[in-house]
Amino acid sequence: MARVPSIDQALEMQTASGAALSPDGQRVVYEVSRTNWKDNAFERDLWIADRAGNTHRLTAEEKSSSGAKWSPDGHWVAFVSDRPGQIAETKADSKQIYVIDPTGGEARQVTKLDDGVDGFEWGPDSKTVAFTTKDPLSKAQKDRVERYGEYTVIDGDERMTHLWTVDVTAAPVAAPAKEAKEKSATSSAAASAAPAPPFGVPEAHRLTEGDGFSVQGFSWSKDGGKVAFAAAKNGELKNGGTTTVYVVSVADKKVTKLVTTPGPNSDPHLSPDGSEVAFVTADGAQYFFYANQKIAVVPVTGGTPRVVSGNFDEDAHLFAWSEKGIYFGALKKTASHLYRLNVATGAAEQVTYPDDLIANGASFTKDFGEVAYAAAMPNTGAEVYIASTAGSGAPVRVTHLTDAMNAYTVARREVVSWKSGDGATVEGILEKPADFDAKKKYPLLVVIHGGPTGVDRPNVSADRYYPVELFVAKGALVLRPNYRGSAGYGAKFRALNVRNLGVGDYADVISGVDYLIAQGFVDKDRVGSMGWSEGGYISAFITTASDRFKAVSVGAGISDWTTYYVNTDITPFTRQYLKATPWDDPEIYKKTSPISYIAKAKTPTLIQQGDRDKRVPVPDSFELRQALEDKGVPVKMVLYHGFGHPIDKPKQQRAVMEENLHWFEHYIWGEPFADGVGPGAAPMATK
Repeated sequence: MARVPSIDQALEMQTASGAALSPDGQRVVYEVSRTNWKDNAFERDLWIADRAGNTHRLTAEEKSSSGAKWSPDGHWVAFVSDRPGQIAETKADSKQIYVIDPTGGEARQVTKLDDGVDGFEWGPDSKTVAFTTKDPLSKAQKDRVERYGEYTVIDGDERMTHLWTVDVTAAPVAAPAKEAKEKSATSSAAASAAPAPPFGVPEAHRLTEGDGFSVQGFSWSKDGGKVAFAAAKNGELKNGGTTTVYVVSVADKKVTKLVTTPGPNSDPHLSPDGSEVAFVTADGAQYFFYANQKIAVVPVTGGTPRVVSGNFDEDAHLFAWSEKGIYFGALKKTASHLYRLNVATGAAEQVTYPDDLIANGASFTKDFGEVAYAAAMPNTGAEVYIASTAGSGAPVRVTHLTDAMNAYTVARREVVSWKSGDGATVEGILEKPADFDAKKKYPLLVVIHGGPTGVDRPNVSADRYYPVELFVAKGALVLRPNYRGSAGYGAKFRALNVRNLGVGDYADVISGVDYLIAQGFVDKDRVGSMGWSEGGYISAFITTASDRFKAVSVGAGISDWTTYYVNTDITPFTRQYLKATPWDDPEIYKKTSPISYIAKAKTPTLIQQGDRDKRVPVPDSFELRQALEDKGVPVKMVLYHGFGHPIDKPKQQRAVMEENLHWFEHYIWGEPFADGVGPGAAPMATK
């Protein structure tokens, strides 16, 4: 077998992300992942590189530091960290803002907030930082807990998030001598107070308040006089459609609502002259979950927005508005790029190359002449690059973390395409052993992404949930289908599974399997499927609608849309994709629910999920498990305690991957289950 990363080695692989380019373009601060087995955490450190590729760690290896942003004058780097506070203890895992001199020295804490910071941005004066944080519990809420104990009123207890500013150069608030001595004894009381200055940090100033909206993304005007922000009814995902754009005057805190057209309208950026605000909008689309997100502009005084992104047929993710145009990111099939939009003409120019580049994020020099991003090419891992925004010259690579993969023989990835049952063209990523021989027949494992608006790419990345490199090293092919609904292929393709969820998705998967079988190198009697979230839902559909698969793994998947609808934290998703509630059209809910086809189920199925999952309700997994048990189908269900929709700690990810490895080793390769309790334990006996 080829030398490939073990599960633990895959979980320990370091990746680079979050590139932040200095205003003069000479240095990049970026994040490097780190696996802390002792504390069972994936953590991130900040590193800094110069253009020659010389690198060193910028922050201490204690908890995580991330989200680096350079001050406009290039003298400071601000970031957020959940490290133990220098000032006083705060709520566990709360992220506070720190600033550090990029030439060296210790980081200095500048906020101490009980619920931490959600987001922050430097003001143009290189002194002021705007940030968002949740409002603290009110006195009435605290009194309620004291009198009645803790409970939650659904749709009644959401705390709002608001904008604040802090001068990071201001002197810390000092404690009187007596209070300083008692500081440690009173830290818990200070942590529950309003976001007023604790001892040792500068005083913060509120910009917005009230219960009329909850702030999300925001950006400064070039002169520092205004902050444009997006805000929704509250922070609940199901109210995302209420998000719209406002502006607040820093001097008098006057808030003006700029956009009154139906949302979501989000991610505002002021024009260089401060006269207009660009934002991302669904442009009034009723079913915005799968509609294109476009770029529009509106006068800073309010008025009628106008869409300026022309006929660009993909979701636009806005980065910045410069004198040269609006920079945004977007998918392009299995690639992703930076684009520059001419506001006057609506023409979008691709900035990053080559065409199959997979670029993520963007950070610019002060004059927007250069950009830094993390990027990969097919069959390579992501690294940090600096490139010209004029498209001239080769990008400069400044990190080399993926060189560690040179010791391994990894799968070869290629983009394949086929026709689905209704004639739609579907693409996917086929992963093959390095010594692939088309004359041989290989087992085929289908790994299905979530979303449904996710997308799989042909780059190399560390395995999570599914040990793909180990599967390929054992002699399997792996197909990752970008089924209908996947992003990157335009609005029409993204809408092909509307009122067709599961049914059309399954047709795309099975037609891809048939396409590969027809090539002559797939063993049709050894095919399996796995996936998380929407990928778990499609795998559940395979369990109940097909007898062609030898094993299935369902990760946090939907089995019954009605059960899902009444339990999820994102109810509009179902109403939009099925264009009905279960009370209005029970038949469409039945047609698209795997549980409706349980009578046909024969495939051994592994079910995995976090026990606190709000996105895909845990009752869906219990429902599928019980139905399979009642039908006498081999089934094993594993709940990971304390986790929501993602399983995001290394030890539990190790368990998830080992469960999947042993499940498919048994049913695809015929290997015996491991004895005892834990990954690989035998499933329950069937009838």
